[in-house]
Formats: sequence, structure tokens, C-alpha cells
Amino acid sequence: MSKIIRNMIRCNTCGDTIESTSRHDFKYCKCGRVFVDGGHDYLRRGYAVSPEDFTELSVAADDDPSENSSE
Repeated sequence: MSKIIRNMIRCNTCGDTIESTSRHDFKYCKCGRVFVDGGHDYLRRGYAVSPEDFTELSVAADDDPSENSSE
């Protein structure tokens, strides 16, 4: 399972980079064409026309594999 480090996208229309830093931290780009939400809890994106309206910039890391091992 991955842990969200940064929840971020860039709008391909206005070039605005937006980041959601906490749960329910809903942010639109300055032109209003795309949004990001979820902070470090979940990844949610929205767009006006197409998924090509934004570029994904989020960063995630795998959880500690030793927590998932069965001994």
C-alpha cells in the first residue's frame, strides 16, 4: 500500500500547480478548469473537459514492507 507524500497536479490550460495538503482541502486552479482534493488521505481529481486537462505531479511512497510480512 502506498502513502501519499504530495497530492498535486498542474493545469495544462493556465499552468497553475495546485496541491491539497489535508483531507477535504479542495483546491481549484486559477482558471477553474481542474481541481485536486484529499491531502495525504486520498487522491481526487476533477476536470472540465478531459483528463488531459491536467498533469499528475503527486508523490507516493510504499509503506514499510516489514509491516506487511507474515511471520
